[in-house]
Amino acid sequence: MKLTETGYAKINLGLDVLGLRPDRYHEVAMVMQGISLADTVTITENPELLVTTDLPGLEGGPSNLAWKAAVLMGEYAHRAPKVHVHIEKKVFLAAGLAGGSTDAAAVLRGLNRYWELGLPAEKLERLGAKLGSDVPFCVAGGTALATGRGEVLEALPDLPALYLVLGKPKLEISTPWAYREFDKQKNVIHPDIDGMVQAVRAGDVQGVLRRCGNVLEPVTAGAHPEIREIQRQMLQNGAAPVLMSGSGPTVFGFVKDKEEGERIASILQSLQLETAVAKLVGRNTV
Repeated sequence: MKLTETGYAKINLGLDVLGLRPDRYHEVAMVMQGISLADTVTITENPELLVTTDLPGLEGGPSNLAWKAAVLMGEYAHRAPKVHVHIEKKVFLAAGLAGGSTDAAAVLRGLNRYWELGLPAEKLERLGAKLGSDVPFCVAGGTALATGRGEVLEALPDLPALYLVLGKPKLEISTPWAYREFDKQKNVIHPDIDGMVQAVRAGDVQGVLRRCGNVLEPVTAGAHPEIREIQRQMLQNGAAPVLMSGSGPTVFGFVKDKEEGERIASILQSLQLETAVAKLVGRNTV
């Protein structure tokens, strides 16, 4: 038996940090959004658990979230995960796009189908929360309000399939570093997450785009000026709004169509960036 799942990347349309929790995680409020840039995760029968990728140097062993997801599902289902999980990577690595989390979520969904467990999305999301804060969102994707440390989800109506261009410089940003640096910030400008959620519910796309914001952007961009340069290039060439996703370093900008996105992507490639053109995608069926 062979089963394939698509692991969609995510962006943050809005990301706010509300403070430090007693468990030392940060309390967040985010509007998260799935996009068509995606990995392909294939599950086949195997004598023992094996996770491989098509990227040389990307470890597929026990440190990989997809491996951990297979072990977790095996423990839950009381069966050995005798499967080969192969991941074809398209989502940029260490990019603020939940590339590892979406592969883990794809394994949760895939084994749910492979073993015919019939678990609903909510149960898979709770399991995913044991693996990482972005995994629960990646189970069903679409558009969602994420609170708590990112694992408490409220599904929102799907947004239209708007196009965007993405650019990632050759940087790796530590998420814990970004949050530690954020804690030192003064005069933080907080995005209007409540207003964005109301705009999504009302189908007011322009209202959503007007409220895009990420409180971690000044932290990461302050330490890495190339992020501001990518934003400047995107804005100068017609993308808007332009925003950093998560703790970075990927920057995305909305464009009117695929052609405009490809034109801007070709300009960004002169800056030695990884680039992609994608569109917003709705919720996965589980």
